[in-house]
Amino acid sequence: MTDTRVDVAIVGGGIVGLATARALLARRPGLRLVVLEQESELASHQTGHNSGVVHAGLYYAPDSLKARLCLEGKVELEAFCRDHDVPLDRVGKLVVALTHQELPRLAAIKERAMANRVEGLEEVGPERIREIEPHAAGIRALWSPGTAIVDFRRVAFAVAADVEAAGGTIRTATQVIGVREVGGDRVVETTNGSVTTGHVIACAGLWADRVAAMTGHSGPERIVPFRGDYYTLRPTARHLVRGLLYPVPDPSFPFLGVHFTRRIDGAVWAGPNAVLAMARAGYRRRDVDPGELLRVLTYRGFLRLAKRYWRTGTAEFWRDLSKRAFLQELQRQVPELRSRDIVFGPSGVRAQALDPDGSLVDDFRVRGGRHVLHVRNAPSPAATASLAIGRELASLAIDRFEVA
Repeated sequence: MTDTRVDVAIVGGGIVGLATARALLARRPGLRLVVLEQESELASHQTGHNSGVVHAGLYYAPDSLKARLCLEGKVELEAFCRDHDVPLDRVGKLVVALTHQELPRLAAIKERAMANRVEGLEEVGPERIREIEPHAAGIRALWSPGTAIVDFRRVAFAVAADVEAAGGTIRTATQVIGVREVGGDRVVETTNGSVTTGHVIACAGLWADRVAAMTGHSGPERIVPFRGDYYTLRPTARHLVRGLLYPVPDPSFPFLGVHFTRRIDGAVWAGPNAVLAMARAGYRRRDVDPGELLRVLTYRGFLRLAKRYWRTGTAEFWRDLSKRAFLQELQRQVPELRSRDIVFGPSGVRAQALDPDGSLVDDFRVRGGRHVLHVRNAPSPAATASLAIGRELASLAIDRFEVA
């Protein structure tokens, strides 16, 4: 790529970056815009490695960005899939309490879901649980019939096609390695030439804090990558799960816990666990970046998180190494499952922002300056909310950047 001049450069070719480009071009036809993606293909990280669930908004704090943009984004995503012939299936989700001790936590989820106006939410007992998921254990559950599944990578490719059709440019295999100000512009240095631009919007996911530092907008939070491994059910065992089967989240750990996810292609995934990834894109146990690992292990936010959750973290690590331990957790939800029914499957890495006090950044977080915007935290349900996030970022950029 030779040196290029544009009005707006977007860093990151995942679904959020692409949705932002699409929304900007819809609002400002003729805008000179480029999307810069470091990998050779779009949607190679969180977008292409997530579970494929289109979330209905059960878990998120009312009035948070996550709650509002998840609900708005789900409606927009379903309409987009209809218009672009992308398969989407409302298989529904059960969040199941297995013991009486879990019932107060289930009630708290219901309260949040009701506050978020989750469509069609229903509290059900054992008979209805068995009607929905005949092989599931449980004494009480929340049934969310509007929760759906989709291939988010396919969605991202369709969004990218819209971007290019509207005149935007997408550059893959183009890693951003620096950003500097020159005469009121920003010069984005890449491995494939430089881009001179008036404004930068960074949707860099796993590299969000690193790109923010390049522009002089480092925040207090740091991205800490957590790897989640899945097992997959063999075809002969897929009948054991019809849709989406989730446990009540464990309050002693800040993730949802292992669950069952039917995929749009008919496969069923079981997982994920949550362990520290040893590299920014450490999808395999053997992926180790000593420099990145040292950076995480010496960050005071991570040290405080580890101190707070070391018992649960140790159990997660053991479950990552032991198929038997992983299976035992799955059998709590589907007792008929046997070791022969599951095989080790794919992995994903969650780009989770962590504050210095050791707390996981719970909401979406967007920060920046006069000519720069950074999406500093956008884990799940960012894929579900992507079109709404893109619309919000486009509006913010137009107002802040005064893009004509």
